[in-house]
Amino acid sequence: MPDTPRQPSVLFVCVHNAGRSQMAAAFLTHLAGDRVQVRSAGSAPAGTVNPAVVEALAEVGIDISAEVPKVLTTEAVQASDVVITMGCGDSCPVFPGKRYLDWRLPDPAGQGVDAVRPIRDEIEERVRTLITEIAPTARA
Repeated sequence: MPDTPRQPSVLFVCVHNAGRSQMAAAFLTHLAGDRVQVRSAGSAPAGTVNPAVVEALAEVGIDISAEVPKVLTTEAVQASDVVITMGCGDSCPVFPGKRYLDWRLPDPAGQGVDAVRPIRDEIEERVRTLITEIAPTARA
């Protein structure tokens, strides 16, 4: 039986884990399936996922209505190969040997679905590019 490459893991982090990081995690899970381990978290998690984000993803066939914001832990960072921050600044712990990316995207907090759609589309494009880099055999 041939050796199968280890499954890469990605952690998406934003402040509230209610918008950008939830969208990115949902797209990566949707597009890469079980080829990539996906986590998302927030440095100061909100109580619920942004309803406009849930609606914007539902428009493209992705249901995150059952997701809840999660707190960022040191363990989640240590367990991830790639850590993608989205506006959490210095509150994200940094460990040697990890690949860090900072995706500067508008915060959808307080925005309606019309304002969330372009953020959603930009995140989808970035996730598709990420898949080609970390899991090139995944469907993108």
